[in-house]
Amino acid sequence: MSNRELVVLGTASQAPTRSRNHNGYFLRWDDEGLLLDPGEGTQRQMLFAGITASQITRICITHFHGDHCLGLPGVLARMSLDRVPHTVEVSYPAGSREARRRTGFLPEVALYYPFLTPREALTLYGHVQGLGGVTSGGTVIQASAFRVEAEPLSHGVPAIGYQLAEPDGRRMLPDRLAALGITGPDIGRLQREGSLEAGGRMVTVEQVSEPRPGQRFAFVMDTRLCDAAFALADRADMLVCESTFANAEATLARDYGHLTAGQAGQIAAQAGVRLLVLTHFSQRYEHGPEGDQRLADEAAAVFCGEVVLARDLDRIPVPPRRGL
Repeated sequence: MSNRELVVLGTASQAPTRSRNHNGYFLRWDDEGLLLDPGEGTQRQMLFAGITASQITRICITHFHGDHCLGLPGVLARMSLDRVPHTVEVSYPAGSREARRRTGFLPEVALYYPFLTPREALTLYGHVQGLGGVTSGGTVIQASAFRVEAEPLSHGVPAIGYQLAEPDGRRMLPDRLAALGITGPDIGRLQREGSLEAGGRMVTVEQVSEPRPGQRFAFVMDTRLCDAAFALADRADMLVCESTFANAEATLARDYGHLTAGQAGQIAAQAGVRLLVLTHFSQRYEHGPEGDQRLADEAAAVFCGEVVLARDLDRIPVPPRRGL
């Protein structure tokens, strides 16, 4: 099993179907687990996918339409029931009156459960992180092994997208190390200190390695085409992107603040994405060769990389680092 993978919990948009639950995505990233846009029914989908509440370390909400957040009360309640010991930060768009009203519901959902009070909710779930009035983007999560950037998107309510980025590093080159007689613990020392003496000469880490770009994951939900969508997708190894409508409904997509499959492909192509995962499908496109496969074909017509049409409960590995 990959230690970096996307678990798809739901792929529907406004209305679920017989084969699609509302939105929901779990990004496993080494020892972290990010729950993204938990729509209605997410807690049950987690059971089917084998995801436990204790595996969630962070929650990211793009906006407060129901298909992107109404599963959150149940997930929080399950965390309480399972006595999850660690703090889970919740990131969400803030800055408008509506957003402030909505964010207030995070502790208030505890009122629906007799075993959890608002005070207990704040204690259990720790610091609830509002992004404020995001206008130019910025870092919203700074972890030891990655950072998460947010950018405001173009939708009918305040909405943001996310990019998770691993720091760039260097890949050690075994042939160059061997030629200079650097082996065993000296390799680790060279990586830590940046240089060491070997065979009577000073060797730097740059001489025996090459740049290794860090992995990137991008999450772009409800939005029209906008500069921020391209910025979030920039050089992403995996881009999870809404493709609510087919190209023929481009006007409808624009009016309702959504993307077509072709526009998702356009973002992936211009941003240098490696793997495009299409999701958030209108109920008008059910499974089948004349349904959502049409969306995949329209994205592939403008994007030459790999396109995956997400299905509920899919597990999609994040592509390995570039150059490996």
